[in-house]
Amino acid sequence: MLTPGELVWLLALVAKGDQAAFERLYAATRAKLYGVVLRILRRADLADEVMQDTYLKIWRNAGEFDPRIATPITWMVAIARNRALDLVRKKRETSIEDEPSAMEAPSEDAHPLDRQEMTDELRRLLACLGDLEAERRRLILLAYYGGWSREQLAAKFEAPVNTVKTWLRRSLIQIRECLGS
Repeated sequence: MLTPGELVWLLALVAKGDQAAFERLYAATRAKLYGVVLRILRRADLADEVMQDTYLKIWRNAGEFDPRIATPITWMVAIARNRALDLVRKKRETSIEDEPSAMEAPSEDAHPLDRQEMTDELRRLLACLGDLEAERRRLILLAYYGGWSREQLAAKFEAPVNTVKTWLRRSLIQIRECLGS
């Protein structure tokens, strides 16, 4: 991995249309970006598609990068992450053809002891969620169960995005502490 300064320099060259600089930038950052995208999408074919879109956007918008606002890798990860999340939102309703791994899904018949263990874990989680203030519980459920973005939550709860991020973080910490005890 190159230093942030080297990445800034490469992005400046890419902004001028330097293909060799773009190739170096790609080689230095592809593993990191691919890891982020694959974690979100969980499918290599979709991750490859998003990676192509991501680097195309980086190529086209390199001139907009401002090192005073973010590090180069943060800027590029944000592009990749947003592209992946856009695809997730777009593909919410998928058919069996879009999800080839669904044909290989394991049986949903759980072993009776596994079911009991899951029930105990679920009870603990529900109890911890119940300890949250009603608005925070609703926020957590919409974010992590409903898949709402921070922007959607900010609009719903009429609060700035950074405030929503803080509420989510504090609520998750509270849940984690509750589950740990």
